[in-house]
Amino acid sequence: MTADPYVLLGGGLATARAAETLRKEGYDGDLVVVTTEAHRPYERPPLSKGYLRGDDDRESVFPLDESWYANNGVEMRTSVTAVGLAPGEHRVTLSDGGVLTYAKLLLATGSTPRTLDVPGMDLSGVHYLRTLDDADRLSGRLLDASLEGAGRVAVVGDGWIGMEVAASARQLGLNVTVIGRGSIPLGGVLGPELAAVFRDLHEEQDVRLVSRATVAALSHTDGWVTGVDLSDGSHVEADVVVVGVGVAPNVGLAEAGGLTLRSAAEGGGIAVSGTLATSHPDVFAAGDVASIPSPHYGRPLRVEHWSAAQEGGTHAGRTMLGLAGDYDRLPYFYSDQFDLGMEYVGWVDVPGGYDDVVISGSRENRELVAFWVADGRVAAGMAVNVWEQTERIEELIRSGRQVPRDELEGFTA
Repeated sequence: MTADPYVLLGGGLATARAAETLRKEGYDGDLVVVTTEAHRPYERPPLSKGYLRGDDDRESVFPLDESWYANNGVEMRTSVTAVGLAPGEHRVTLSDGGVLTYAKLLLATGSTPRTLDVPGMDLSGVHYLRTLDDADRLSGRLLDASLEGAGRVAVVGDGWIGMEVAASARQLGLNVTVIGRGSIPLGGVLGPELAAVFRDLHEEQDVRLVSRATVAALSHTDGWVTGVDLSDGSHVEADVVVVGVGVAPNVGLAEAGGLTLRSAAEGGGIAVSGTLATSHPDVFAAGDVASIPSPHYGRPLRVEHWSAAQEGGTHAGRTMLGLAGDYDRLPYFYSDQFDLGMEYVGWVDVPGGYDDVVISGSRENRELVAFWVADGRVAAGMAVNVWEQTERIEELIRSGRQVPRDELEGFTA
C-alpha cells in the first residue's frame, strides 16, 4: 500500500470507470475523487436525450450507486477544483486551499462548451448543455414550455448535441429552429451523403433548419431572450436559445503543470502514450482531454464521445496498476434522434479523408449500414436502425483489406 493516494480528477464517466477498475483489480490504497461539480461522477449522453425530456430519472445518469464509493473506501471531494499541478512533486493544489499529494494521478477533466462572442449571451433563457445542472435548468424550461402548450426553441449549432437537443425539444411539442454554419446539419462529421439522412429526418418532424448562418446578436425584452439576429439581417424568434457550438478540452491544468500537449492540427488535448501516461509517468489522462496514439490510423486521436470515457477510464485504471498494454480501441459513438438510432465505429477525416461512401440497405427507410471508404479500404462505418453490426464493421476496418463494393453493398443482406 502506498503512503500517498491515487487521485482522480474529474466528474465524468472516465473517473467512475477508473475508480471501479482500480478496486476490481485489487488496488486497496487510498483513492480520492475530486470534481468541480456537486455530484458524484455521471455520464453525459442521457443529458440531451431521455433525461432532458423527463423520460429517464436522475439515477439513470450515474454509472455507480452513491453507496459504491463509501462501500469501496473512495473519498469523494465535490464542488472543488484542481487549480495547480506540480508533477515533479506529485502535488495538486485545490480551489479550497487544500493540497493533495499523490502516488499516481488521472486527469479526466473533460471539456467546456465554446461560447458565442455576440451581444446577449448573458440573457435569461440562454442555455448551454454540458453538465447535469445545465440539463436540469434546460429540462425545466423545456418541460414548462411544453406544458404551457407553446414554446419556440432556437438551437445554435448543428452538431450532435444541437441535433439531439432539437429532437428532444420537438418531441416535447415545441417549435424548434436549428441554426447552423454549414450547408447541412452534421455535414462536418458525416459528410453530405449521410448528413442528408439526419436533415431529412428533422425536416419530416417539422424542425426548421437554417443553414449557412452566422449569429450576430440575441434580442431580448427586459433581460429575457426573444430571438436570434443573424448576420444576413434575418431574425429567428425564440423563447429559449440553446448554444451547442462545440467544446474545448480542459487542458489548462496539464499545461500549467508542464505536461506535453498536442497541437491544434492534431486535435489538441493532452499527449499520452498507448498506456494513457502523459509526459510524466505518474500522471495519466482519459476521456475528452486525452490524445491517444491510434495503432490502426497511425496518428493520435482525441475523441469526445462516450466510449472514450468508458473504455479510456477502464484502461487508465489498469495501466495505473501496470496491468495493461497499449490502448487499441477504435472510436465508437451513438446517437438517438426521434425514431432513428445509430452506432458509428472508426474514424475518418471529413471532408478529405475518404473517396467514396457505400450504403447497404435502404436510405429511404433509414435502415442501413454506411461505409466511408478510402482507396477501397473501410475507414469507418455507421449502422442506422440496424443493430449488432459494430463488431462486423470493426472487423472490416481492422482487416485493412480492399473490400469489393458489392461486398459492402450486400453487408445487410
